Amino acid sequence: MEALADRSFSPSAESATRLSLPVEGMSCASCSARVERALAALPGARDVSVNLATGRASLAGVRPAEVVEAIRGAGYEVPSTVTAVTVEGMSCASCTGRVERALLALPGAVAASVNLATGRAELRHAVGTVSRADIEAAVREAGYAPVTTERAADTSRADRQAREEAALRRDLFVAAALAAPVVVLDMGGHLFPGFHHALAGWLGAATVPWLQAVLATLVLAGPGRRFFRVGVPNLLRGHPDMNALVALGAGAAYLYSLVSVAVPHMLPMGAAHLYFEASVLIVTLILLGRTLEARARGRAGAAIARLIDLSPRTARRLDREGEREVPVESLRVGDRVRVRPGERVPADGTVAAGESYVDESMISGEPVPVRKGEGASVVGGTLNTTGGFDLIVTRTGADTVLARIVRMVEAAQGGKLPVQALVDRITLWFVPAVMGIAALTFLGWLALGPAPALGHALVAAIAVLIIACPCAMGLATPVSIMVGTGRAAERGVLFRQGAALQALQEARVVALDKTGTLTEGRPRLTDFLAAPGFSRDEALALAGAVEARSEHPIARAVAEAARAEAGALPEVSAFEAVPGHGVTARVGGRVVALGNRRHMERLGVDVAPLAGEAERLAGEGKSPVHLALDGRLAALLAVADPIKPEARAAVAALRARGLTVAMLTGDADATAQVVARSLGVAEVRAELLPEGKVEALRTLRAAHGPLAFVGDGINDAPALAEADVGIAIGTGTDVAVESADVVLMSGALTGLVEAVALSRATMANIRQNLFWAFAYNAALIPVAAGLLAVFDGPLLSPVLAAGAMALSSVFVVGNALRLRRAGGSI
Repeated sequence: MEALADRSFSPSAESATRLSLPVEGMSCASCSARVERALAALPGARDVSVNLATGRASLAGVRPAEVVEAIRGAGYEVPSTVTAVTVEGMSCASCTGRVERALLALPGAVAASVNLATGRAELRHAVGTVSRADIEAAVREAGYAPVTTERAADTSRADRQAREEAALRRDLFVAAALAAPVVVLDMGGHLFPGFHHALAGWLGAATVPWLQAVLATLVLAGPGRRFFRVGVPNLLRGHPDMNALVALGAGAAYLYSLVSVAVPHMLPMGAAHLYFEASVLIVTLILLGRTLEARARGRAGAAIARLIDLSPRTARRLDREGEREVPVESLRVGDRVRVRPGERVPADGTVAAGESYVDESMISGEPVPVRKGEGASVVGGTLNTTGGFDLIVTRTGADTVLARIVRMVEAAQGGKLPVQALVDRITLWFVPAVMGIAALTFLGWLALGPAPALGHALVAAIAVLIIACPCAMGLATPVSIMVGTGRAAERGVLFRQGAALQALQEARVVALDKTGTLTEGRPRLTDFLAAPGFSRDEALALAGAVEARSEHPIARAVAEAARAEAGALPEVSAFEAVPGHGVTARVGGRVVALGNRRHMERLGVDVAPLAGEAERLAGEGKSPVHLALDGRLAALLAVADPIKPEARAAVAALRARGLTVAMLTGDADATAQVVARSLGVAEVRAELLPEGKVEALRTLRAAHGPLAFVGDGINDAPALAEADVGIAIGTGTDVAVESADVVLMSGALTGLVEAVALSRATMANIRQNLFWAFAYNAALIPVAAGLLAVFDGPLLSPVLAAGAMALSSVFVVGNALRLRRAGGSI
């Protein structure tokens, strides 16, 4: 988004606006002086002042984005936030560019992004510099209607889209009803010989043109008013859009016809012609196109609507008065709620009593219901199938999993791909260029065309204005992202940002963590070999007590085995975890350490007595864990983690798609090689610390190209951030999920194949749409200008131009809707 901030910030705005931004991190006078020097060095900067006491920097003459970069370059930070508003009335890419420029002109604005498909505008700005009211005012000043906070709370995007579609249908019906008689009056003679003669005898020859004029006036002043209401002010502001093109085209045809009827002597001899049918059909056909487009866009955004509809409106809350049905919004954390068979779970919670099978396909994409017993977590919006249960609410409202999913999908759908920046730059000048071409076309036909030159010039110029379609260019990328990310959400794959679609499609390597990603993440203790002089029971109890403090899957396996044998575990103190090595703690006065060979070497523990056994266990695909008590090797434990049943097929599917598959793990090399061979993974990097995974990714990137990394644990967060695309298993830790660009909700690797397939399908769809949008305009604008007529072909009618323009954007949206059936399988 930051790249967009460089667009369209006028010099006058720079010179007139004094900017004041908060700066974080300054602690002394040298800090403020450093920031002041950095700002003073910016070209055009003047009146630079940095106040340490208030923590603010102020200056004039420089764009906010440049100021922010300079402050960051000096080692400090400008706290920023994102404010989003919904904008109504945008119809083409020129509209989004205009809104972006209006937002970027606000003091403190850093970057702006406006999405035509979703109607959503986002402004990143310095904290405290811009209010929502300022943004709404800027949108209004640009000629569009922001949805106020109150309206946004009362209506969803789906409601607004439905209202817009209904208004378009109404206008289309009225326009068609009024346009039909105009067309019949004008062209009836071509269909029924003698029609015009009979009509003239019935109504009078002079009455028919005036009747057409009245009907055309009603069309343009009624259903067609929407084009003039937006297009004319934008034209007068010097920022014409598609509405301006339609208003100019239909208005020119109407006014020329009106002059031909009312004062024909003002026109050259033989130049008085009626084009009322062209003006009304232009409006009618474009309304038809917009109606079809609105319907298709509504279907494109249906994924979010379906997600929102999953949340029930009421819940059965249990309290001292018994069971009461209450609105879901009234639920609070800690409430006890009853869920009956066939009902949807009203909020996230934990099962307190009862047992059932819950259909979680809406978040995981997996159709098989999952058993939920006492203590199990359930997600709001999932469907209870057979039994009934009570749950204790743990999350409500915006904190629920469903709400977070909706926000992720909305964020992805509202994002822009890097390719969109080029489209935005082109569409910025597209409409003015079309108006210039139309003017040249008019002058060319007027000077060089056959008689009646004025009529031919008018028809050609109107056709150029009408056939140009910035809508198709503006919709080509965002509508595909909307459908693609919506389809992915339905399949249990969440793209947290739209750019991840492009990055994943470009990936040439998929690197996967082993534990919890390729394996179940539920390892169990398989072997326990006590060293001479140590008791198995005591050693296992001490090991379990320490491992119970760790979140690592292997640690949990040891702790569970110890609890099963020893029951209660002793108290632990001075616990310390060393990522990629192991853990150390004190238990009852003894120093207990568990971990891999490197951890033992780090502590000076001799592992030679059991080195052979460790090698044997690793060769069987198990993970050896050394246990040391008071600096001496006490035991060797082995933990095995079952490979996910779909892992081998998923690896094969990725390789079949031309991807190099690699496995990164902190496990011993021998263990990693056994797992890799069983899965068909050729590239293996083992015994890696978290920072080692980052280095391994850099090596893989240098050898093969862009890469994706799939992980689920806290120690995977650096690798997820380093990868071109970070993919988190949704069943993993919150840290991993927050570091990722893509989340696989089910935890199954089938979701990874789905993500790759959907990213490729979406990007292919975007390329098709962009090709169509640009090829359409490049091919048909010359035709509309009269290219065919030069070679004795026909001159394109404005009516046909309107039909072509209406269908062009419908084609783009319709092509994007094909993604609703996209996906991959193994």
